[in-house]
Amino acid sequence: MLIHDSFCKIIATTGPASQSPEMLEKLVLAGASVFRLNFSHGTEEEMRARVSAIRALEKKYDISLGVLCDLQGPKLRVGTFKNGSVMLKEGQKFTLDMTGEPGDETRVTLPHPEIFQAMHPGLELLLNDGLIRLRIDDHTADVAHTTVTVGGELSNHKGVNVPGVKLPISALTPKDREDLKLAEKLGADFIGLSFVQQPEDLLELRKLMTSEAQIISKIEKPSAIEHLTEIVALSDAVMVARGDLGVEVSTEMVPVLQRRIVDLCRSTGKPVIIATQMLESMIQNITPTRAEASDVATAVYDGVDAVMLSGETAAGKHPVEAVKTMHNIIRTVEKDERYRQNLMRRDKIAGENTETAITVAAGVAARTVQTANVIVNFTDSGRTTLRTAKYRPGVHILSLTPKITTARHMALVWGVTSVVVKDLQTFDDIATEAGNAALHSGLVQKGQQIVVTAGIPFGHSGQTNLLYIITA
Repeated sequence: MLIHDSFCKIIATTGPASQSPEMLEKLVLAGASVFRLNFSHGTEEEMRARVSAIRALEKKYDISLGVLCDLQGPKLRVGTFKNGSVMLKEGQKFTLDMTGEPGDETRVTLPHPEIFQAMHPGLELLLNDGLIRLRIDDHTADVAHTTVTVGGELSNHKGVNVPGVKLPISALTPKDREDLKLAEKLGADFIGLSFVQQPEDLLELRKLMTSEAQIISKIEKPSAIEHLTEIVALSDAVMVARGDLGVEVSTEMVPVLQRRIVDLCRSTGKPVIIATQMLESMIQNITPTRAEASDVATAVYDGVDAVMLSGETAAGKHPVEAVKTMHNIIRTVEKDERYRQNLMRRDKIAGENTETAITVAAGVAARTVQTANVIVNFTDSGRTTLRTAKYRPGVHILSLTPKITTARHMALVWGVTSVVVKDLQTFDDIATEAGNAALHSGLVQKGQQIVVTAGIPFGHSGQTNLLYIITA
């Protein structure tokens, strides 16, 4: 059985540099627990092949791996130019319209009526990841006259951001709806929802879903921050997608919002992921910058469930080294005594009930009993394990479940290793299975003690009321 020894998980994005079975295996061995399939790129055949290879690796290494299918969401882009690109200069006038004709130095098509509906004089549009800025002077329903406030080269199909405005557009495009069907056919464990602006976006996706896949809300719009509490409550997990978020809000606000999102997710027990540009320089270089290493370390110190690699593993020159580097940073931080002190200081026990009491007591017991370095949960839905991970007990969590879907969902959760077991009926079954699984995992040695939590009567989800310490 392959065990990843870090608490914080690593998500690796698949792509041309990492889609072969051989490369996917190297990424698993380097420390990846979840694989992201970016539905903005790739064919159905490629997606099927990647998922098939990932499932084969699960069997080979007796490990549960998560598959995240990331929906593209609405892509707001300008049209094309007669010569492929133009150079815009500060102060010049530039027109946006919906004619569909190739653009030139004076105008370009913006094929999004929703943006025209949301326009007002003085509104600033950001193009090409914010490198170019246009201020709206005046507009009609299909033409906008603008002034270039920050110039630069603008080429075909560059992206458009409208900061501070809630656009009248669904988070799900027709392409997303078709991709969702494919993702569920492939057995996706997680669906990434892009362009989340409001709680209704999640409700819309939930109605369309027919599988047990969990929803990961990508927070990349300022409007999502306005509804953050409701969005987190409706999500199974949350991703701080710093790419578009960093375009739509000022740069200095990104770390502030990141901490706010992480704190809310930690307090509510929702898994939280930090993504985008974590080791960006490793797309080209064999080592990251010191600032990138500090960025990853900061997320780990904050107790996030997972950190994600995008272009580093999808198209970079050093995908395996990127995962190894991220894993090494994680493990170094997790060995720091200040890391454990920080996690314990942030834990706030709320909602007094039996389940919370047992969960917190399990963490205390694991830290108190000298030879105990693992908590074993028996769970059907994963709720018991999620509750245990919420309080960051400082030891590994072994989640035993009869459902493979639950085991794969736990691949994203802080400190959790999942094992699929038969449906247990008695306490003796629990004790035997807990000891066997803990020894098989390598997390404990013969004679060491194990903290076990479960619910009696068995088979009733959400009734964690038993804490027991056994010897392996």
